[in-house]
Amino acid sequence: MASAAQINGPVVLSGSILCAVLGSVHAFSVFLEPMEQMFQISRGNASLTYSIALICLTTAVLFGHLVFDKVRPAQFVVLVCLLGAAGGVVAGLSSSLLLVWTGYCLLFGTANGLGYAFSLQLSAQASPGREGLAMGIITASYAFGATVAPGLFSITLANGGFRMSMFAVAAALLLVLPVSAFLIQRSGVQFRLAERTETPQSVGARSLSLLWIIYGAGVTSGLLVIGHAAGIAAVDGLYHSPWIAPVIVAFFNMAGSSLGGALADRIRLRDLLAVFPLLTTIGLLSLYFLQTAPGVFLGLSLVGFAYGALISVFPAAITKTFGAGPGVAIYGKVFTAWGTAGLLGPWLAGTLFDRHGDYTAAFLVAIALSMVSLVGVLRFFPHKDRHGEAK
Repeated sequence: MASAAQINGPVVLSGSILCAVLGSVHAFSVFLEPMEQMFQISRGNASLTYSIALICLTTAVLFGHLVFDKVRPAQFVVLVCLLGAAGGVVAGLSSSLLLVWTGYCLLFGTANGLGYAFSLQLSAQASPGREGLAMGIITASYAFGATVAPGLFSITLANGGFRMSMFAVAAALLLVLPVSAFLIQRSGVQFRLAERTETPQSVGARSLSLLWIIYGAGVTSGLLVIGHAAGIAAVDGLYHSPWIAPVIVAFFNMAGSSLGGALADRIRLRDLLAVFPLLTTIGLLSLYFLQTAPGVFLGLSLVGFAYGALISVFPAAITKTFGAGPGVAIYGKVFTAWGTAGLLGPWLAGTLFDRHGDYTAAFLVAIALSMVSLVGVLRFFPHKDRHGEAK
C-alpha cells in the first residue's frame, strides 16, 4: 500500500529532463527586439510568433491523447525530441518570418505540446496518490527551463543572433534525447487511456465550459507577462540586461509549480485555486502603480508564482476529480483555454503597446480576467461531485 503513494522516480526524472528543454519556449520575450530588427516588424507581429507557437502547443495537447499510447513511451520521447530539433534547425536557417513560424511555431511548438502533456500525464499515472506532486515536479522543470534559457539565449544572441539561438534549442533536444528515453525505458511503464468503465464524457458541457473559463482567464495574465517580461521592464529603463526580467518571472513560475503541486495533495482545491487570481491581481497592480525596480520585481514575481502554481494545480485537480484515465482527454479539452490565452494575451499586449507606448491597458485587461477566474472558482468548486457536475 505504501508504494501506491510514492513518486515513480525514473518516469518523473525523464519527463523533467525533457520539459526543462521544452520550457525554453517561455523565454521568448528575449527575442522580441532581435526579431523586430531582423525582420523589420512591429512588436505586435513579433509577439505573434510566440502566440502561434502556443496555439500549436495547445493543439498538440488537445489531440495528443490520440497518439500517446500508439508507441512505447521511450519511442514517443525520441519522436518528440527529433521533431522539436527539426523545428529549431528550420527556424535557425530561416530568412523570412513565415519560415520561422514553420520551424519554431509549427514543428517546435507541436513537439513542445506533445512532450509536455505526455510527461505530465504519464508522471501522474505512474505515481498514484501523489499525482499533484508528480505533476508539480514536471511543471516546475518546465519553468526551470524558462528560468535558465534567457541567460543562455543572451549568450547565443550575442554570438550568433537569433539563428544561433534556434540551433542551440535543437542541440539541447538532441542531447537530452538518449537520457530521457533511457530513463523511461528503464521504468517499464506504459501509457494508458481511460478504461472502458471510465469515459471522458462523464463531464458535462456546463462544467467543462466553466473549467475552461476559469483556466483561460486565470492563465492569460501569466502568459501576457511571460511573453513581454523583457519589454515590460524596458519601458521604464529597468533591468538593462534583457534576460533579467524573464528570469525573474520564470524563477517564481518554477517556485509556484513546485509548491502548487505539493499543496494540491493536501489543501481543498477551491481554497487553493482562489488564491492564485488574487496574487496575480496584486502583482499586476504593482506593475501598474509601482514603476520602479522593486515594484517591477514584486509584480513579475507574484504573477510568475501564481501562474506556475495554477498550471500545476489545475491538471492535478482534473486528474483527482475525473480519474487518471478520463482526465487525459478532459485536460486536453480544458487546455485549449490555455492556447486561446496564449494567442490573445501576448498578441493583445503587443498591439496595445504599439498603440499606447506602454502596457497599462494590457494590465487592466489582465486584472479583469483574473477576477473572472476567481468568480469561476468560487462558483464551480463548492458544488461539484466526483464527476464535476453541479449538485
